[in-house]
Amino acid sequence: MIDLHDKRGLVIGIANDRSIAWGCAKAFRAAGAELAMTYLNEKAEPAVRPLAEQLQSPLVMPCDLRRPGELEAVFAAIRAQWGRLDFLLHAVAYAPKEALQARLLDCPHDGFLLAMDISCYSLISMARLAAPLMTAGGSLLTLSFLGSARVAPHYNVMGPVKAALEATVRYLAAELGPSGIRVNSISPGPIATRAASGIAQFEQLQQQVAARLPGRVPVSIDDVGALAAFLVGDAARNISGGVHYVDSGFHTLM
Repeated sequence: MIDLHDKRGLVIGIANDRSIAWGCAKAFRAAGAELAMTYLNEKAEPAVRPLAEQLQSPLVMPCDLRRPGELEAVFAAIRAQWGRLDFLLHAVAYAPKEALQARLLDCPHDGFLLAMDISCYSLISMARLAAPLMTAGGSLLTLSFLGSARVAPHYNVMGPVKAALEATVRYLAAELGPSGIRVNSISPGPIATRAASGIAQFEQLQQQVAARLPGRVPVSIDDVGALAAFLVGDAARNISGGVHYVDSGFHTLM
């Protein structure tokens, strides 16, 4: 059994009850962790706040990475309320529609920069703010996808962005390791989320992947949550800098 009763964590990136971040948050709480959670904006709050209440989260805050100061305010609230942080889940990715649905060759410069800023550089920003609160060590987690290492149909600009995210995980793991802070990425198989709905023909991709899965077992947000809870726990104290697949073995296939 995973025991997180002495842990306090921050989950950034829940949009609704189909979010991978929600599957992770449920697993963290089921293992005993106390959670702080964020929502994107006032429009998203009605979908997220009831979920936070369901998990008895004492801190539920807005966090739009495009609004100066909001991310810093989240960590300031955690410092004031808890004085420390044990783990963080970065489950944030975004690309403008015109960038995501264009060929990489045709991706507009500003769209590429925005996708990289929100989906990748934000992990660096969060790590910079989290590290001083992880006085006894800690764990940072982010979410990737196989399109980082292989060409996935219609994944377009997010392929290079996720590749950069995975490289960022390795470098942060090396830099923060001496402080006892581990950094890892989870790479799930295709799961129908709000973010995935922006990828053209995503349902077709899901069907193609499901038809080739060893054992034919599709991945759920709860499967991702189970691994996330393990990775932030003490049993994973020597695991850092990796990309950990939850895709029923699909990444092993040609």
